[in-house]
Amino acid sequence: MTVAAVLVAAGSGSRLGHQLPKAFVPLRGVPLVVHAARSLLACDAVSALVVVVPADRAADARDALAGLPCPVTVVAGGAARQASVAAGIAALPDDADVVLVHDAARPFVPADLVDRVVAAVRAGHPAVVPALPVTDTVKRVGPGDGTGEPVLETVPRGALRAVQTPQGFARAVLVAAHAAAAARAHDEGTAASDDAGLVEELGAPVWVVAGDERAAKITTATDLALAARRLEDAS
Repeated sequence: MTVAAVLVAAGSGSRLGHQLPKAFVPLRGVPLVVHAARSLLACDAVSALVVVVPADRAADARDALAGLPCPVTVVAGGAARQASVAAGIAALPDDADVVLVHDAARPFVPADLVDRVVAAVRAGHPAVVPALPVTDTVKRVGPGDGTGEPVLETVPRGALRAVQTPQGFARAVLVAAHAAAAARAHDEGTAASDDAGLVEELGAPVWVVAGDERAAKITTATDLALAARRLEDAS
């Protein structure tokens, strides 16, 4: 099975509070999208990479990603994440039958996590996500009154998982899930917030493998500062 990856780097990253789109924010002088690409390609199984970026950043991305050890295709993203991932899928090489979808906001995913996802798809699971157990107490709340929100229940956390990327898929299943999502979005909007959720809505099974704290997502300026510190400590 040939493995290709779609690296999603088309978001604005407004919560990061930076003038650049999140994927192009430098971390120790290197854009997050480059860190993420290098991390994915540290897994020997990945043989091709499609990077989805804002249309006005395509030339910048090609320059930044030059010299990586596998073919890289840069494409423009869409108005929403689902459309951006679909654009990436459309640009995959014909021989790719296992597809990884990864967020550039997770720049330091370790190679062994990528290997676990790939191995699970190759073992016959059509959709696979890495995830960590939820350690915080989780409560479901109802509508508030301006001073707060009422707790409706405390959710048992033993079976809860916090999902990461890359998520891995049999290509045919991912293509079908995105086609169905695009049709729903035209009529009523798409509720799923990740690609595995689109597969769930298709009715196909999704499996979980062990995640890794090193695959943390950068969302805020504090996250960026912590990532810079970890990178400095590791150097």
